Amino acid sequence: MEGLLTRCRALPALATCSRQLSGYVPCRFHHCAPRRGRRLLLSRVFQPQNLREDRVLSLQDKSDDLTCKSQRLMLQVGLIYPASPGCYHLLPYTVRAMEKLVRVIDQEMQAIGGQKVNMPSLSPAELWQATNRWDLMGKELLRLRDRHGKEYCLGPTHEEAITALIASQKKLSYKQLPFLLYQVTRKFRDEPRPRFGLLRGREFYMKDMYTFDSSPEAAQQTYSLVCDAYCSLFNKLRLPFVKVQADVGTIGGTVSHEFQLPVDIGEDRLAICPRCSFSANMETLDLSQMNCPACQGPLTKTKGIEVGHTFYLGTKYSSIFNAQFTNVCGKPTLAEMGCYGLGVTRILAAAIEVLSTEDCVRWPSLLAPYQACLIPPKKGSKEQAASELIGQLYDHITEAVPQLHGEVLLDDRTHLTIGNRLKDANKFGYPFVIIAGKRALEDPAHFEVWCQNTGEVAFLTKDGVMDLLTQVQTV
Repeated sequence: MEGLLTRCRALPALATCSRQLSGYVPCRFHHCAPRRGRRLLLSRVFQPQNLREDRVLSLQDKSDDLTCKSQRLMLQVGLIYPASPGCYHLLPYTVRAMEKLVRVIDQEMQAIGGQKVNMPSLSPAELWQATNRWDLMGKELLRLRDRHGKEYCLGPTHEEAITALIASQKKLSYKQLPFLLYQVTRKFRDEPRPRFGLLRGREFYMKDMYTFDSSPEAAQQTYSLVCDAYCSLFNKLRLPFVKVQADVGTIGGTVSHEFQLPVDIGEDRLAICPRCSFSANMETLDLSQMNCPACQGPLTKTKGIEVGHTFYLGTKYSSIFNAQFTNVCGKPTLAEMGCYGLGVTRILAAAIEVLSTEDCVRWPSLLAPYQACLIPPKKGSKEQAASELIGQLYDHITEAVPQLHGEVLLDDRTHLTIGNRLKDANKFGYPFVIIAGKRALEDPAHFEVWCQNTGEVAFLTKDGVMDLLTQVQTV
């Protein structure tokens, strides 16, 4: 970033003539995808919270409910709002970030042959009873009966449903495999103690993939393929993850790995060897074991937030539902399965937990709800003449930089000082904040550019701003 800013500072000055802008009239409009002459205005974004409140109350007005940084910041900035214990309204900024995350996930899953499906959240009890998980899951399942007395649960996961779907296709051939079927849907778990905001709730979004292969060897290859795709995803987001050996739990199978973001408030305890590649969830180890089982070196212990989980299932579910295909010899054979989960809303909250300061949200650059926020001068101030210049800059960015279409927000709350709006912008965590201050009245005009993710500040001409923003990567 420093090299980029240095190049921008060296650009030839752009002379700006206010006479050329004298006929320009800004247009207010309903907050939607911008078209020529229309702008995205911060005043139109639904924000139920007051950013300058020092204390933001939870639904029950209990300060001890705000038990982690991401929960506190997401409530304060207006990213989420409590609905009931463990359930939150996802507000506009969060929905935008989540949609971007889903697009990145889609890219990674479809790059390895994933096909997107959508299964019902309402799952019949008999499917779960067939695998004995109706009883095994216990109170974690949210159960209900319809008017006819038929029992259902709101699915926390969909192994039963997807395997029954594949089993219903009676003429599958080995030539059609592997199938990599995935969805991004709401999931439900009756958490006994919902906490940490979106990190542990009763209703959440998850990406779950289910794979069907023709042999154990092919299934192992698919397992490695999906794990590599998960690594690619977290690398794209620039999140400091670690892949650890894990317990199979109530999902079952023979091999399992978790993708963890190391952080102090994490509920999982991890053991990592600094001398080799070994890492594991402590629940898989003998607690008396002090050294790495692979190299006998000392283990480093830390905590983490689980953001992904993979399982090699074998025929655990396909044998119960008789999910078969015809093999190369023309004989019916059980499909070898795997299942793979990503906590979509949890990734958002965990990223904020890991990247943010105590007072300000910071996003993975690809997921920032808006890439840039432009701040014009306060109404009635000495710098008010620069309002037209930043309006022109806004229009030029949105028209000349295709990847930033719909990604630039104008903070039109000109009754507030630049300082107050900059403080708000810092809390929101826009990657770039562009201000028309005193130096915007110079000839040529210079805009104050804050690069939030690096902490750098530069004064750039219009050409310099454009050169900087044209290199911004978006989903």
